[in-house]
Amino acid sequence: MHFLSLLCLPLSYLIGAIPFGLLLATRTGVDIRSQGSGNIGATNVARLLGKKLGIVTLLLDVAKGFVPMWFTAVVAGDAPGSSLMVALAGVLAVLGHMYPVYLGFRGGKGVATGLGVFLFLSPPAVFLSLLLFLAAVYFTGFVSVGSLLAAAAMPIWMQFLGEPVWKLFVAAFIAIMVWIKHRPNINRLLEGTEKSWKKEKGGT
Repeated sequence: MHFLSLLCLPLSYLIGAIPFGLLLATRTGVDIRSQGSGNIGATNVARLLGKKLGIVTLLLDVAKGFVPMWFTAVVAGDAPGSSLMVALAGVLAVLGHMYPVYLGFRGGKGVATGLGVFLFLSPPAVFLSLLLFLAAVYFTGFVSVGSLLAAAAMPIWMQFLGEPVWKLFVAAFIAIMVWIKHRPNINRLLEGTEKSWKKEKGGT
C-alpha cells in the first residue's frame, strides 16, 4: 500500500467537508445555518433558495461521496487492502460532510454524500432505495422519513443483491450515522412538529 493511497484518506475527508450548500447560499446573501432547519444540505437550500440551487447542492454533495471512492479505487488498483482503502474513503467523505473541519465540525446529515457512496457501491440498490424514498415522501410528506427508510434499506438491498461483505459494512455504518444525525427530525416526527412538504406546497 503506497503513500498516494494513504493520502487519499485525508483528502476524502477534506473533500467531503466542503460545505457546498453553504457556499452557494452565501453568494445569495443568505446564511442557511440560521434559517429553515439550519442544515447545510440540499433540502434546506431548496426550501430557502429554490429548487435550482437545491438540485445543484444535491449533485455536488453526491459527488463528494462518489469521487473520493472512485479516485481511491483508481489509485489503489488491485493492491492488497484496496477494498479497505476504498471503503474508508467513502466513510471519511460522509463523516467530512457530517463533521466538517471548516465549520467547527457542525455539518449536514450525510444523506446526499451517502448517496454518492452508495452509487459507487451498488447502483441497483440505490435504485431500489430511491423508489422507497419517493414512496415514503409521497405518502407521508416528510423528506426525513424517506431519507431514513432509504438509508436503512441500503444494506438490505445490497445483501439481497449479493454484494461483498465490505460493501455491506460501509452501507450499514453510513445508515447508522444518517439515523444518528437525524435525531432532531425523529424527535419532531414523534412530537408531530416536523415540516411537511405537502403542507408547504399547499401553503399551510
